[in-house]
This record gives sequence, structure tokens and C-alpha cells, in this order.
Amino acid sequence: MEPPSSESQENHQQQEQQHQNVVVMRHGDRKDNFEPLWVTTAERPWDPPLVEGGRVRAFCTGRKIRNQLGFPIHRVFVSPFVRCVETASQVVSALCALHDDPNNLTGDNVSIDPSKLKVSIEYGLCEMLNTEAIRPGLAPKDGNWGFNISELEGKFPAGTVDNTVEPVYKELPQWEETVPGARTRYAHIFQALADKYPTENLLLITHGEGVGVAVSTFMKDTTVYAVEYCAYTELRRPIFHKDQSFTAGNFEVLTHNGKTGIEYIQNVKDDINGMS
Repeated sequence: MEPPSSESQENHQQQEQQHQNVVVMRHGDRKDNFEPLWVTTAERPWDPPLVEGGRVRAFCTGRKIRNQLGFPIHRVFVSPFVRCVETASQVVSALCALHDDPNNLTGDNVSIDPSKLKVSIEYGLCEMLNTEAIRPGLAPKDGNWGFNISELEGKFPAGTVDNTVEPVYKELPQWEETVPGARTRYAHIFQALADKYPTENLLLITHGEGVGVAVSTFMKDTTVYAVEYCAYTELRRPIFHKDQSFTAGNFEVLTHNGKTGIEYIQNVKDDINGMS
């Protein structure tokens, strides 16, 4: 058999250099953690918006992602909770801004190019629907979480919503899903969205538990113990295309401990044949 030509070797090398990047990010600062009495009069006490500082943090994080990660974001998927939608609105404004003016602290009155990316709401990225995440007594008594998707999409910058996208999860999880069940859901939705759009870089805006799962799922024997507001982790995997199909390698976590608002420890297992 003849050795492979230099051209085929070069093509193979080019294939190996193709990567998909997925950024998983937590929402910004939620109002009920800064104004505890807000829940007493709120129409939707389970769904707090951002405080102004959260909007600023989200916009500045979007600018950081744009300027420091070294690759474009093609699609943004967002939990339907309003704190995530408002976070996404700010981040998308920063990613799509025509001019990166350091004096801008929010996306208000920022001119954008909406063709840079597309945004969609994805139920699979929602908060854990249990009392670990939703404070006792605040969940809707009738089980109706009342997410109006058209109204939520109206909060995104004009021209950025992709209405053709079919969500992976067609409805919310059942109330009182278990913590292990929610973690399995997060791991599944990250993988499913990446596999659905293998040629695109994704930004997934979700909740603290989801960001932790993004690290612990793809960095084995790791325990995440802190996820700040707007913390994010960067995942990357190789993609190999052949004709109309693709194969993908495993995701690796590129985020360093403490650098982007996530703190974790890597568990060291004792060697049973070594020290006791």
C-alpha cells in the first residue's frame, strides 16, 4: 500500500484542527438576593429579574467573552427564567455591538449587528424545579410557571431571535425533580445542543447548578463548590466531518479554577495498592 500523499495528510490535519466551542454561563445578580422583601409583593416570586448591577455584570461578561475567548459565538440558548433572559439580552448586545465602547456598561442604546448570532429559549436549561433551588412556598400553587415565550423573546435585541429552532425539551421538567435528575438533564441538554449544531460555537445561559454540571461532567473526579453570578466555563471538542455526517471527540474543560468565577477541587483517589 502506498503511503498517504502529503495532500491527504494535510487534509487530515485540517480536519483535526476543527473544534466546537461551548460556553456555559450563569445568569447575573438576581433581585431577591438584594431586596429580600421583593418576594412579598411580586406577582411571580419564583422568577426574579436582575438588579441593575446584574445587567452591568452581564454586559461586561459578554464583552469579555467577545474580546478574550478568540472565537465567535454563533448561537445562544437561554433558560426561560427572566433572570437568564435579561442576562442573555445584555450579553448578546455586547457580542453584537457595532462598536466596542468601553464606556458602555449595559446594552441600552448600543447599536448592534443582529446577523452575528441567533438566540433561542430552551426549557432544558431551566432552573432545578425543586425546593433546593426554588425557595419553599414560592413555587406556583397551580403548577403553572407562566412562561410566555413570545413575551420573553421580546426582551432580546431586535433581529436576533431564531423562531425556526425546535427546542430539545418541549416542556418544563416536573416540579420536585430530584437533584441527580436535574444534573442528568443539564448534562443531556449540553450534549444534545452541541450535537444538534456541531459546526457552530454555542453560548448556553443557565443557572448555577447547570454551570457546575458543565465542569464536573467533562472534568472527571471534580467537585464544583462555587459559581458566581455570570461565571462561565469553556468547553471544547474536536469535530471530524465526512460528507454530510460528523463524528466528535470528547469535550475538555478549558476553564482554570477561579479564573472565570468558578471554583472547584479535583478529587485525588488513593491508590489501593499504595499508601493506606
